Amino acid sequence: MSSLRPRREDPPVLEEWYRRHLGPDIHDISSSGVHPYTFAEVRDLCGIPAADLDAVVMDDSVSQGGAGIRQAIADRYAGGDADRVLVTHGSSEAIALTLGALLRPGDRVVVQEGIYHSLGHYPRAAGCEVARLPGGAVRDGEIDPDVLSALVTPGTAAVVVNFPHNPTGATLSPQGLKALKEQAAQVGAVLVWDAATAEITHRWEVLDDPGADGGPTVSYGTFSKTFGLPGLRVGWAVAPTELITATFPLRDRTTLFLSPLVELIAERAMRHADALIATRAAEARGNLAHLTRWMAEHEDLVRWTPPEGGVCALPVFRELERAAAGPEAVERFCLELLDRHRTLLVPGTAFGAPHGARLGFGGPQEGFRAGLAGLSAFLRSRGGGR
Repeated sequence: MSSLRPRREDPPVLEEWYRRHLGPDIHDISSSGVHPYTFAEVRDLCGIPAADLDAVVMDDSVSQGGAGIRQAIADRYAGGDADRVLVTHGSSEAIALTLGALLRPGDRVVVQEGIYHSLGHYPRAAGCEVARLPGGAVRDGEIDPDVLSALVTPGTAAVVVNFPHNPTGATLSPQGLKALKEQAAQVGAVLVWDAATAEITHRWEVLDDPGADGGPTVSYGTFSKTFGLPGLRVGWAVAPTELITATFPLRDRTTLFLSPLVELIAERAMRHADALIATRAAEARGNLAHLTRWMAEHEDLVRWTPPEGGVCALPVFRELERAAAGPEAVERFCLELLDRHRTLLVPGTAFGAPHGARLGFGGPQEGFRAGLAGLSAFLRSRGGGR
């Protein structure tokens, strides 16, 4: 009898960190999303009476997603064209399905630095030639034009970006998005656009989804970040119809489709997106104002670039930076903070940033301020700044 020998591959740092350290009775100031709604709140805000839930027939849905939820997403993000919408189990499945169908070994793919792990994984797994878009090239709402033209060259198959960026909060202005789209189109590259937190901005207006006009773009969205519905586990891709069709062979052999009950809730949530997002965005902006004051009071210990969108930032701890500490140091730092003050951050090792940590400000005000107070006490106890 042969022994089971699974292929060894380390899990993403981010998910492993949460698997090990996220628990009850802690101040979680690490998240890249707003805090979740209760189902009662969702029913109230979105007008879902019990009779509508009771009327759901617990039958199969379809691979692309039910007609109602696809149309609701399309009306908001795809110019009304439901044929270009794929509804999935979170945006992670949308990423896996579409990039798996799009990319081939040897393709040249530009991937933004410090991006969400799935977006970087699939180009590497497909055997693509990966070129890195440095985080520092994104300034004042635009990608440095010299960097952009040097990276996005003829023969580039795809450009994979995430704006507002998780975890830094950097984003593009409308002019910056226009320049990126034009450069990708000029060389025939597919623009792969992760818009998980696109609808909460702090500097420029909310960007139009670049896939709305039907061009060669793949864009991703999710209910997990700005909608406050991570437990719904629904995401989507807006993409050319031929790419969506190309995902069916794998989807039909794996997850097949969503529950019709989940699709009903997702459809109503999408139709009431403004109400769901506005409430949490207002809370996040209040927290960001407090965080901005906190950063000024701790500038001897921490430096940061204020986020331009989303609900997280990537502060750098000066003691780790001065010491040129290795990646293990920031993980020890976060573990000590959790142990002493029950406050959770995600170490920058999850994003290729060894001297910082992801700090989220989308949670409830009381817990967020308590977490910052714990971080303050921890930093002060460790001594000197600059």
